[in-house]
Amino acid sequence: MTSTQSQPGLPHNGATSSLADASARERLLRAAAELFCRFGINATGVDAVVAAAGTAKATLYKAFGSKEGLIEAVLEMEGAAWRDWLLMRIEQTPGDAKDKLLGIFDALEGWFRDARFFGCPFINAVGEFDKRDTRIKEIALQHKRVVLARIEDLARDAGSVDPAATAHQFGLIVDGAIVAALITGDATVARHARIVAAKLLST
Repeated sequence: MTSTQSQPGLPHNGATSSLADASARERLLRAAAELFCRFGINATGVDAVVAAAGTAKATLYKAFGSKEGLIEAVLEMEGAAWRDWLLMRIEQTPGDAKDKLLGIFDALEGWFRDARFFGCPFINAVGEFDKRDTRIKEIALQHKRVVLARIEDLARDAGSVDPAATAHQFGLIVDGAIVAALITGDATVARHARIVAAKLLST
């Protein structure tokens, strides 16, 4: 999902410098994010990460302690970048709270069309690990809480009688759209999700 050449208006478009210009830690994070998101965490060994980053294996362990530490750092970085992007897109959407909520799906469609769209790193990571592994789930939940809190505020402004419930319902629609887009390769699933969300707001 991360790329040094991301298009404007998409997640991670701040990563514009080349890997050669980045610090060793940043190179490891960006290389790991690309490999983990595209090929999977368990399918990607530390040798592949250090080769892509152009660093020594000792540098990876010094910076992150272990592959598990690297995974957690990547998820936190990916989550922060995605949240910043989505919240920015929400604020840039003209209109009232309802318009901003529905604008989420316009933003998602653009993301789905990007060649570096590999799905949600949190959904992917939870799917790969022991389902009793609470650490990965907690990182994912921290990410979701921030996004849902903003959606809940907008739902309240839009006149929802139960903003918290509306936010969770929106979260389900968003997650479903992300998974559907990843599986089908069809970015227009975001439009179908938008229709469902509009019906939700009209009830």
